[in-house]
Amino acid sequence: MPRPPSAVPEPEDADQRRAARPVVAYPDDALAGPDLALYGAALASAETVEVVTVPPREARCVRVPAGSFLRMVSVEGPQVGDLNLWNAGRLEERFFSGKTRALHGTHVTRGHRLWSVLPWLRPMATIVADDLEWYGFDADGAGVHDVIGTRCDPYTNRLLAGSDYHHCCHSNLVRALAEATGLAPEAAEPLVHDVLNVFMCTGFTRDTHQYFMKASPVRPGDALTLFAEIDLLAGLSACPGGDCSASHSSDAAACFPLRMEVLRPDPATLEGWESPAPSAYDRSHGL
Repeated sequence: MPRPPSAVPEPEDADQRRAARPVVAYPDDALAGPDLALYGAALASAETVEVVTVPPREARCVRVPAGSFLRMVSVEGPQVGDLNLWNAGRLEERFFSGKTRALHGTHVTRGHRLWSVLPWLRPMATIVADDLEWYGFDADGAGVHDVIGTRCDPYTNRLLAGSDYHHCCHSNLVRALAEATGLAPEAAEPLVHDVLNVFMCTGFTRDTHQYFMKASPVRPGDALTLFAEIDLLAGLSACPGGDCSASHSSDAAACFPLRMEVLRPDPATLEGWESPAPSAYDRSHGL
């Protein structure tokens, strides 16, 4: 919905107020960067130990032990995926897309880390390889692998379209998590969270600043690879929007499967690596 014309007249110093210098809210200069050379060497010798195919308009979960890799691959056609990450031993610790966006920006690529929710706030995974990192940001301001969108869900679909659709990414991830953990769907649903939109090409319109999507540049064989910093349960939904060039939450788009591969490196290649500890903030004095 377009913003209505302002009902408030501009003050005399409007231009001066708008000219205020932007300041990055969460400068990440103090963050210790990942050792990409270490991870790259480990990935080069890693062996595939599990392969899971995610059918179109469905989701699957896979366990990824700390010190292993998760590779998500386009296999038949351009397809977007919605990724959830949980601590495999404590599902309450899960991916925090909002803080990841605040630290690294709206779109993530090689060298960026995927952070967990408070109070843990630690890297759950590090992106170590991205076949679409060449894309950067296009003339529309769009990039790939966003942490903006929340995931398509049946509640918003009902609100906007007035109909029920049962293969939204939210619904798919709820079913996959319930199957993987033995939880009832009602217990699994609150654990499903905002996602990393794998392979999705998105941005904000310049006039109304609305979230938009456009055809993903992903092609069969392209992959995004994560290093698991802690023991993970990863859930991936093959979005019902296919490449998200036109719509989602429907059966109209051409959809394709995705593949999840778990790769285990030789432990000797990770000498010196340690799983990150949770935040050291002492809550006893502040809460």
